[in-house]
Amino acid sequence: MAITLVIHGGAGNITPAMMTKQQEEQYNDGLKAALDNGYAVLKGGGKAVDAVIASIVTLENNPIFNAGRGSVFTKKGLNEMDAAIMDGSNLAAGAVAGVRNVKNPIVLAKEIMLHSGHVFLSGSGAAEFALKQGIEMAPDEYFFNKSRYDQWVEIRDSDFYQLDHKEDNLKGPLPNTDHKFGTVGAVACDEQGNIAGGTSTGGMTNKRFGRIGDSPIIGAGTYANNATCAISCTGHGEYFLRAVVAHDVSCLMEYKGLTLQQACDTVIKDKLVKMGGEGGLIAVDAKGNYDFCFNSAGMYRGMRNSEGKELIAYYGA
Repeated sequence: MAITLVIHGGAGNITPAMMTKQQEEQYNDGLKAALDNGYAVLKGGGKAVDAVIASIVTLENNPIFNAGRGSVFTKKGLNEMDAAIMDGSNLAAGAVAGVRNVKNPIVLAKEIMLHSGHVFLSGSGAAEFALKQGIEMAPDEYFFNKSRYDQWVEIRDSDFYQLDHKEDNLKGPLPNTDHKFGTVGAVACDEQGNIAGGTSTGGMTNKRFGRIGDSPIIGAGTYANNATCAISCTGHGEYFLRAVVAHDVSCLMEYKGLTLQQACDTVIKDKLVKMGGEGGLIAVDAKGNYDFCFNSAGMYRGMRNSEGKELIAYYGA
Protein backbone atom coordinates (compact mmCIF):
# COMPACT_ATOMS: atom_id res chain seq x y z
CA MET A 1 0.00 0.00 0.00
CA ALA A 2 1.46 3.28 -1.12
CA ILE A 3 0.53 6.65 0.32
CA THR A 4 -0.79 8.52 -2.67
CA LEU A 5 -2.03 11.99 -3.54
CA VAL A 6 -3.75 12.88 -6.81
CA ILE A 7 -5.00 16.36 -7.76
CA HIS A 8 -6.74 18.07 -10.66
CA GLY A 9 -7.33 21.64 -11.76
CA GLY A 10 -10.02 21.10 -14.36
CA ALA A 11 -10.52 19.31 -17.68
CA GLY A 12 -11.65 20.18 -21.19
CA ASN A 13 -10.22 21.31 -24.50
CA ILE A 14 -6.72 21.80 -23.12
CA THR A 15 -4.21 21.51 -25.97
CA PRO A 16 -0.65 22.76 -26.63
CA ALA A 17 -2.08 25.27 -29.10
CA MET A 18 -4.10 26.89 -26.30
CA MET A 19 -1.27 27.18 -23.77
CA THR A 20 1.62 29.63 -23.83
CA LYS A 21 4.90 28.73 -22.18
CA GLN A 22 4.10 31.18 -19.40
CA GLN A 23 0.69 29.56 -18.80
CA GLU A 24 2.27 26.12 -18.68
CA GLU A 25 4.69 27.38 -16.05
CA GLN A 26 1.87 28.94 -14.01
CA TYR A 27 -0.16 25.73 -14.02
CA ASN A 28 2.92 23.64 -13.32
CA ASP A 29 3.82 25.81 -10.32
CA GLY A 30 0.22 25.81 -9.07
CA LEU A 31 -0.18 22.06 -9.30
CA LYS A 32 3.25 21.43 -7.75
CA ALA A 33 2.46 23.68 -4.79
CA ALA A 34 -0.79 21.77 -4.20
CA LEU A 35 1.07 18.45 -4.36
CA ASP A 36 3.77 19.73 -2.00
CA ASN A 37 1.30 20.92 0.63
CA GLY A 38 -0.97 17.89 0.47
CA TYR A 39 1.80 15.32 0.34
CA ALA A 40 3.56 16.89 3.32
CA VAL A 41 0.49 15.95 5.38
CA LEU A 42 0.62 12.33 4.21
CA LYS A 43 4.39 12.02 4.64
CA GLY A 44 4.04 13.31 8.19
CA GLY A 45 1.58 10.54 9.02
CA GLY A 46 -1.47 12.74 8.60
CA LYS A 47 -4.95 11.76 7.49
CA ALA A 48 -6.12 11.52 3.89
CA VAL A 49 -8.89 14.06 4.61
CA ASP A 50 -6.37 16.63 5.82
CA ALA A 51 -4.11 16.04 2.81
CA VAL A 52 -7.05 16.60 0.47
CA ILE A 53 -7.96 19.81 2.30
CA ALA A 54 -4.37 21.09 2.17
CA SER A 55 -4.11 20.51 -1.57
CA ILE A 56 -7.47 22.06 -2.38
CA VAL A 57 -6.85 25.12 -0.18
CA THR A 58 -3.67 25.70 -2.18
CA LEU A 59 -5.61 25.52 -5.44
CA GLU A 60 -8.42 27.72 -4.08
CA ASN A 61 -5.86 30.37 -3.15
CA ASN A 62 -4.40 30.42 -6.67
CA PRO A 63 -6.41 32.73 -9.00
CA ILE A 64 -5.59 30.74 -12.15
CA PHE A 65 -8.02 28.02 -11.01
CA ASN A 66 -11.82 28.45 -10.99
CA ALA A 67 -12.31 27.87 -7.26
CA GLY A 68 -11.97 30.07 -4.20
CA ARG A 69 -10.07 33.21 -5.13
CA GLY A 70 -10.25 32.45 -8.87
CA SER A 71 -14.00 31.87 -9.02
CA VAL A 72 -15.89 33.12 -12.08
CA PHE A 73 -18.79 35.59 -12.08
CA THR A 74 -22.50 34.70 -12.06
CA LYS A 75 -25.26 36.39 -14.05
CA LYS A 76 -25.53 38.95 -11.23
CA GLY A 77 -21.80 39.64 -11.24
CA LEU A 78 -21.15 37.73 -8.03
CA ASN A 79 -18.85 34.90 -7.04
CA GLU A 80 -20.73 31.82 -5.80
CA MET A 81 -18.78 28.77 -4.73
CA ASP A 82 -19.45 25.08 -4.11
CA ALA A 83 -17.31 22.43 -2.40
CA ALA A 84 -17.48 18.95 -0.87
CA ILE A 85 -15.28 16.60 1.16
CA MET A 86 -15.81 12.91 1.99
CA ASP A 87 -13.95 10.59 4.36
CA GLY A 88 -13.77 7.04 3.05
CA SER A 89 -13.02 5.56 6.48
CA ASN A 90 -16.48 6.29 7.86
CA LEU A 91 -18.48 7.74 4.92
CA ALA A 92 -18.69 11.10 6.68
CA ALA A 93 -19.21 13.97 4.28
CA GLY A 94 -19.65 17.73 4.20
CA ALA A 95 -20.76 19.95 1.35
CA VAL A 96 -21.59 23.57 0.68
CA ALA A 97 -23.21 25.34 -2.27
CA GLY A 98 -23.80 28.92 -3.34
CA VAL A 99 -21.61 30.60 -0.75
CA ARG A 100 -19.99 33.99 -1.10
CA ASN A 101 -17.03 35.62 0.64
CA VAL A 102 -15.79 32.35 2.14
CA LYS A 103 -12.04 32.36 1.49
CA ASN A 104 -11.76 28.56 1.34
CA PRO A 105 -15.06 26.75 0.71
CA ILE A 106 -13.38 23.34 1.18
CA VAL A 107 -12.55 24.31 4.78
CA LEU A 108 -16.21 25.17 5.34
CA ALA A 109 -17.20 21.81 3.84
CA LYS A 110 -14.97 20.03 6.37
CA GLU A 111 -16.45 22.08 9.20
CA ILE A 112 -19.94 21.08 8.05
CA MET A 113 -18.87 17.42 8.02
CA LEU A 114 -17.43 17.57 11.53
CA HIS A 115 -19.60 20.03 13.45
CA SER A 116 -22.94 20.85 11.82
CA GLY A 117 -24.82 17.59 12.31
CA HIS A 118 -25.67 17.81 8.61
CA VAL A 119 -24.03 16.95 5.29
CA PHE A 120 -25.03 19.78 2.97
CA LEU A 121 -25.59 23.49 3.65
CA SER A 122 -26.26 26.23 1.11
CA GLY A 123 -26.50 29.96 0.60
CA SER A 124 -27.20 32.25 3.54
CA GLY A 125 -27.55 29.37 5.99
CA ALA A 126 -24.10 28.10 5.08
CA ALA A 127 -22.73 31.62 5.49
CA GLU A 128 -24.33 31.88 8.93
CA PHE A 129 -22.74 28.59 9.97
CA ALA A 130 -19.36 29.75 8.60
CA LEU A 131 -19.49 32.89 10.74
CA LYS A 132 -20.54 30.89 13.80
CA GLN A 133 -17.58 28.54 13.35
CA GLY A 134 -15.09 31.33 12.74
CA ILE A 135 -14.35 30.35 9.13
CA GLU A 136 -12.10 32.91 7.43
CA MET A 137 -14.02 35.30 5.19
CA ALA A 138 -12.77 37.62 2.45
CA PRO A 139 -14.22 40.77 0.82
CA ASP A 140 -15.49 40.86 -2.77
CA GLU A 141 -12.24 42.51 -3.83
CA TYR A 142 -10.29 39.38 -2.88
CA PHE A 143 -12.18 37.37 -5.49
CA PHE A 144 -12.00 40.00 -8.24
CA ASN A 145 -10.10 38.88 -11.34
CA LYS A 146 -9.96 41.36 -14.22
CA SER A 147 -9.83 38.81 -17.04
CA ARG A 148 -12.73 36.78 -15.68
CA TYR A 149 -14.71 39.96 -15.06
CA ASP A 150 -14.10 41.13 -18.63
CA GLN A 151 -15.27 37.80 -20.02
CA TRP A 152 -18.42 38.00 -17.92
CA VAL A 153 -19.08 41.54 -19.21
CA GLU A 154 -18.91 40.17 -22.76
CA ILE A 155 -21.90 37.87 -22.20
CA ARG A 156 -23.76 39.24 -19.17
CA ASP A 157 -26.58 40.66 -21.32
CA SER A 158 -27.08 37.35 -23.14
CA ASP A 159 -28.58 34.02 -22.15
CA PHE A 160 -25.27 32.27 -22.74
CA TYR A 161 -23.13 30.82 -20.01
CA GLN A 162 -19.46 29.92 -20.16
CA LEU A 163 -18.01 26.71 -18.88
CA ASP A 164 -14.75 28.45 -18.12
CA HIS A 165 -12.80 31.57 -18.93
CA LYS A 166 -12.37 31.88 -22.69
CA GLU A 167 -14.41 34.35 -24.68
CA ASP A 168 -15.46 31.76 -27.24
CA ASN A 169 -16.62 29.27 -24.62
CA LEU A 170 -20.27 30.16 -25.12
CA LYS A 171 -22.87 27.60 -24.18
CA GLY A 172 -26.49 27.95 -25.18
CA PRO A 173 -27.81 28.28 -28.72
CA LEU A 174 -24.19 28.36 -29.95
CA PRO A 175 -22.07 25.19 -30.16
CA ASN A 176 -19.60 24.83 -27.33
CA THR A 177 -16.51 23.73 -29.24
CA ASP A 178 -13.65 25.08 -27.15
CA HIS A 179 -14.12 24.87 -23.43
CA LYS A 180 -12.49 24.01 -20.12
CA PHE A 181 -14.08 23.01 -16.85
CA GLY A 182 -12.40 24.88 -14.02
CA THR A 183 -13.11 22.71 -11.01
CA VAL A 184 -10.30 21.68 -8.63
CA GLY A 185 -10.06 18.54 -6.57
CA ALA A 186 -7.91 16.02 -4.72
CA VAL A 187 -8.02 12.39 -3.60
CA ALA A 188 -5.61 10.71 -1.20
CA CYS A 189 -4.66 7.42 0.45
CA ASP A 190 -2.84 7.73 3.78
CA GLU A 191 -0.48 5.37 5.61
CA GLN A 192 -3.42 3.84 7.50
CA GLY A 193 -5.04 2.83 4.21
CA ASN A 194 -7.82 5.38 4.59
CA ILE A 195 -8.91 7.39 1.57
CA ALA A 196 -10.70 10.70 1.02
CA GLY A 197 -11.87 12.89 -1.82
CA GLY A 198 -12.75 16.56 -2.19
CA THR A 199 -13.81 19.01 -4.88
CA SER A 200 -14.22 22.80 -5.09
CA THR A 201 -15.48 25.09 -7.84
CA GLY A 202 -16.54 28.59 -8.76
CA GLY A 203 -19.12 27.22 -11.18
CA MET A 204 -19.98 28.68 -14.59
CA THR A 205 -19.54 32.22 -15.86
CA ASN A 206 -22.93 33.97 -16.18
CA LYS A 207 -24.77 31.09 -14.49
CA ARG A 208 -28.33 31.89 -13.42
CA PHE A 209 -30.99 30.85 -10.91
CA GLY A 210 -28.55 29.67 -8.23
CA ARG A 211 -27.36 26.84 -10.47
CA ILE A 212 -25.44 24.06 -8.69
CA GLY A 213 -23.30 21.53 -10.53
CA ASP A 214 -21.97 18.13 -9.57
CA SER A 215 -18.95 19.25 -7.50
CA PRO A 216 -20.68 19.50 -4.08
CA ILE A 217 -23.08 16.62 -4.67
CA ILE A 218 -22.00 13.50 -2.79
CA GLY A 219 -22.00 10.62 -5.27
CA ALA A 220 -22.04 12.81 -8.37
CA GLY A 221 -18.87 14.93 -8.30
CA THR A 222 -17.31 13.73 -5.05
CA TYR A 223 -17.25 10.36 -3.28
CA ALA A 224 -15.02 8.25 -1.00
CA ASN A 225 -15.38 4.76 0.48
CA ASN A 226 -12.45 2.73 1.80
CA ALA A 227 -14.05 -0.41 0.36
CA THR A 228 -13.78 0.95 -3.17
CA CYS A 229 -12.35 4.34 -4.12
CA ALA A 230 -12.18 8.08 -3.67
CA ILE A 231 -13.26 10.23 -6.62
CA SER A 232 -13.19 13.91 -7.59
CA CYS A 233 -14.79 14.89 -10.88
CA THR A 234 -14.48 17.80 -13.27
CA GLY A 235 -16.64 18.36 -16.31
CA HIS A 236 -20.01 19.53 -17.55
CA GLY A 237 -21.80 19.12 -14.23
CA GLU A 238 -25.28 18.49 -15.59
CA TYR A 239 -24.10 15.23 -17.16
CA PHE A 240 -22.11 14.18 -14.12
CA LEU A 241 -25.19 14.76 -11.97
CA ARG A 242 -27.44 12.70 -14.21
CA ALA A 243 -24.90 9.88 -14.44
CA VAL A 244 -24.07 9.97 -10.69
CA VAL A 245 -20.51 9.51 -11.90
CA ALA A 246 -18.49 9.28 -8.67
CA HIS A 247 -20.75 6.71 -7.02
CA ASP A 248 -21.15 4.77 -10.26
CA VAL A 249 -17.40 4.13 -10.33
CA SER A 250 -17.58 2.88 -6.74
CA CYS A 251 -20.54 0.63 -7.54
CA LEU A 252 -18.77 -0.99 -10.49
CA MET A 253 -15.90 -1.87 -8.16
CA GLU A 254 -18.13 -3.06 -5.32
CA TYR A 255 -20.76 -5.02 -7.21
CA LYS A 256 -18.99 -6.09 -10.40
CA GLY A 257 -15.48 -6.47 -9.05
CA LEU A 258 -13.91 -4.13 -11.58
CA THR A 259 -10.49 -2.65 -10.92
CA LEU A 260 -10.19 1.08 -10.28
CA GLN A 261 -9.05 1.78 -13.84
CA GLN A 262 -11.69 -0.48 -15.41
CA ALA A 263 -14.46 1.21 -13.45
CA CYS A 264 -13.25 4.71 -14.31
CA ASP A 265 -12.92 3.86 -18.01
CA THR A 266 -16.40 2.33 -18.12
CA VAL A 267 -18.05 5.44 -16.69
CA ILE A 268 -15.99 8.23 -18.28
CA LYS A 269 -15.07 6.76 -21.65
CA ASP A 270 -18.23 4.77 -22.35
CA LYS A 271 -21.33 5.65 -20.33
CA LEU A 272 -20.68 9.39 -20.13
CA VAL A 273 -19.66 9.63 -23.79
CA LYS A 274 -22.92 7.98 -24.86
CA MET A 275 -24.81 10.65 -22.91
CA GLY A 276 -22.81 13.44 -24.55
CA GLY A 277 -20.99 14.37 -21.35
CA GLU A 278 -17.43 15.68 -21.33
CA GLY A 279 -14.86 15.86 -18.57
CA GLY A 280 -12.92 13.58 -16.30
CA LEU A 281 -12.03 12.46 -12.80
CA ILE A 282 -9.18 11.51 -10.51
CA ALA A 283 -9.35 8.39 -8.37
CA VAL A 284 -7.48 6.43 -5.71
CA ASP A 285 -8.19 3.20 -3.83
CA ALA A 286 -7.16 2.00 -0.37
CA LYS A 287 -4.11 0.20 -1.79
CA GLY A 288 -2.78 3.44 -3.19
CA ASN A 289 -3.65 2.63 -6.79
CA TYR A 290 -4.62 5.75 -8.72
CA ASP A 291 -6.11 6.82 -12.02
CA PHE A 292 -6.59 9.91 -14.14
CA CYS A 293 -9.48 9.36 -16.52
CA PHE A 294 -10.93 11.89 -18.97
CA ASN A 295 -12.69 11.97 -22.33
CA SER A 296 -11.73 15.56 -23.11
CA ALA A 297 -8.57 16.78 -24.84
CA GLY A 298 -6.80 17.33 -21.55
CA MET A 299 -6.95 17.72 -17.78
CA TYR A 300 -4.72 19.71 -15.43
CA ARG A 301 -3.50 16.97 -13.12
CA GLY A 302 -0.77 15.78 -10.79
CA MET A 303 0.13 12.88 -8.51
CA ARG A 304 2.82 11.84 -6.03
CA ASN A 305 3.24 8.64 -4.05
CA SER A 306 5.57 6.90 -1.63
CA GLU A 307 6.97 4.69 -4.40
CA GLY A 308 8.75 7.73 -5.77
CA LYS A 309 6.38 8.39 -8.64
CA GLU A 310 5.43 11.95 -9.52
CA LEU A 311 3.59 13.44 -12.47
CA ILE A 312 2.28 16.82 -13.52
CA ALA A 313 0.50 16.96 -16.89
CA TYR A 314 -2.12 18.89 -18.84
CA TYR A 315 -2.68 17.28 -22.23
CA GLY A 316 -4.18 13.98 -23.28
CA ALA A 317 -2.05 10.92 -22.59
